[in-house]
Amino acid sequence: MTTATLEPAAEGVPAAIPFDSRADGQRLMRDWYTALAEAPARGQHVANVFVMGNAVEILRTFDFQLVFPEINSLQTGVRKASEEYLRLSEDYGMSPDVCSYVKADVGLILKEHQHPAGRIPKAHLAIASNMCSTFIKWAEIWERLLKTPTFVLDLPGQRAGNWQVRPGDAQHAADARWVEAQMRDLIERCETITGKRFDMDRLAEVEERVNRMVFHWNSVMALNRACPAPYNAMLDGLTYIGIMNVYRGTAEGVEFMRALEEQLKAKVARGEGRVAEERFRLLFSGTPCYVSMRRLVELFETWGGVFAYSDYLTFAAGGMDAGELVYDTSRPLESLAEVTALAAQRGLSNQFFAHERLEQQIRDYGVDGIVFHGIKSCRFVSSGMADTRDYLNKRLKVPSLYIESDLIDPRYWSDAQIKNRVDAFFESLHQRGGGAPLAKAAAAATGGAA
Repeated sequence: MTTATLEPAAEGVPAAIPFDSRADGQRLMRDWYTALAEAPARGQHVANVFVMGNAVEILRTFDFQLVFPEINSLQTGVRKASEEYLRLSEDYGMSPDVCSYVKADVGLILKEHQHPAGRIPKAHLAIASNMCSTFIKWAEIWERLLKTPTFVLDLPGQRAGNWQVRPGDAQHAADARWVEAQMRDLIERCETITGKRFDMDRLAEVEERVNRMVFHWNSVMALNRACPAPYNAMLDGLTYIGIMNVYRGTAEGVEFMRALEEQLKAKVARGEGRVAEERFRLLFSGTPCYVSMRRLVELFETWGGVFAYSDYLTFAAGGMDAGELVYDTSRPLESLAEVTALAAQRGLSNQFFAHERLEQQIRDYGVDGIVFHGIKSCRFVSSGMADTRDYLNKRLKVPSLYIESDLIDPRYWSDAQIKNRVDAFFESLHQRGGGAPLAKAAAAATGGAA
């Protein structure tokens, strides 16, 4: 058992309970929902934010309790309650083609904010951005139904393939000035709502904790380049990314990621992988099917396949997947704008120019095959997958599988159909003689096929 703990024991104090990433992650999520439910009684202001383009660092300086509507919606899927919320919104008049996250949130409003994890308070402020076109329309629903004041951040993205800005060049300076001006407007809005003065030193403290989380998180992702991979990016990784977002810039978030890195380093040192006999290293592209996530992972792990990486850990990380994007806490507001501009480009490029990032990830993680997951109600993520798949197949000759379901709508999950496609995919991988290095070595030693 790993010796990592959430709190190192002081001299003369009994050792803390060994760190368990799944159990401790679930505990932190329960604590978050409890804090949300108790916020009105404490007189704490509440803000709705998305996982991308959210200015969380500023909101934390004003002590906002943060609601992540996407996480609330996916949790209805994880807890097998999403269909009730989806049907409520469709009965209300929303199209089946609308993002199921949005529909679950509308269902939550229609259920008077009663969520399976507890009551979700109404927000005093909502932050949206152009990081996903749905964010802006989603915020308009809150404005219309709940009269929630909304602030929209316009963040610069990637302008063309193979195009990027770099810190210090003229384009990045212009982008950062544009973002900083918006953030100053947001600060004024927060001061008006909360009655508090903005504290620059407090912002620097939050950013310092984010920097530490980024350091540990990037180490955690790099550890999965080992074979066997110590965790599954599409099951364990979803817990990790949830903590990264909900506890961004907090002491609890820093400590969870520190203990997680320590635990996974110990697994790598012992040669212990997520899959007992890792045979195929896979990359998952797209958003998950939360309502059947464990079943989906099981279909791949049965064949000895492990998701060593997922680009979902890139575009759902809000820029925290980039180890070079660190804040200069001596100039916190300017640095926040500079890093946000770069993170926005990185996040949006993963949507519109996914082939560039995937090509690098395939090499970094020794990938044998790619699984593309098309989402019925998310055109933003799914629309370019066919072109990306074709590009990678022609350029790198990497086998790929395309499956379809939905984020949280169980009506679009076909177990038999998906199982058949997964089985056929692995049979083709076997025929190609592919497989993870350890599997190949074992096969060579026995004279068999990987």
